[in-house]
Amino acid sequence: MGESKLAGQFFDAAIGLLQRVRDEDSAEIAEAGAVIAGAVADGNRLFAFGAGHSSLAAQDVVYRAGGLALVNLLAVPGVVGVDVMPATLGSALERVDGLAGAVLDSSPAKPGDVLIVVSLSGRNALPVEMAMNARALGLKVIGVTSVAYATETRSRHVSGTYLKDHCDVVLDSKIAVGDAELTHEGVEAPFAPASTVVTSALMQAVMAAAAEELVRRGIEPPLLRSGNVDGGHEWNGRVMTEYADRIFYRR
Repeated sequence: MGESKLAGQFFDAAIGLLQRVRDEDSAEIAEAGAVIAGAVADGNRLFAFGAGHSSLAAQDVVYRAGGLALVNLLAVPGVVGVDVMPATLGSALERVDGLAGAVLDSSPAKPGDVLIVVSLSGRNALPVEMAMNARALGLKVIGVTSVAYATETRSRHVSGTYLKDHCDVVLDSKIAVGDAELTHEGVEAPFAPASTVVTSALMQAVMAAAAEELVRRGIEPPLLRSGNVDGGHEWNGRVMTEYADRIFYRR
């Protein structure tokens, strides 16, 4: 069986987007890494949030081998993934006003902590209010979104604003509105989304920048090792014990 032309086109599109964010977001990536490193150095906590498929990139930096042990998932029931039934309920909950405030009020987040909010469109009430309320509580907010949506779609929040309008640092994924990289004769809908690939890469790049900044400050980054390598469990146990007051996914 021969090579798939469309599969190759998808890889080309994804690689092109990754190159763009590397070249065009480099300053913002470094800035976001410095914000995270500062929180770690100052004894503060780290949280990540995303709804629907945007949650995949947020989860990718939580309890992850090779990742910072201090990143905690800020979970909102019903919107963390596509396991809720019906799956469309998760999309509906993203548009509910007030949900973000209730989640933050019941979370361990405090002033000085950092919250990463991942939302491709950044137009729904939940990510907008998550960022807005977090900043009001004194948190630093890093937004990972596609800025194109702010010029090509209408906000679904009563304020008319987008996620990007309520962040200390904005990382632009460069994903086109609709999140589909390919079209093909005989296929009516565009297809092959690349947002998860690009957004996850942005998240890992930020974590790498944070580790680099921590080393520059003379601080050993609190990284996790794989549990599938010899000594991994012992290493992780030491890190989790040392930073137990800032790790909430074990409780």
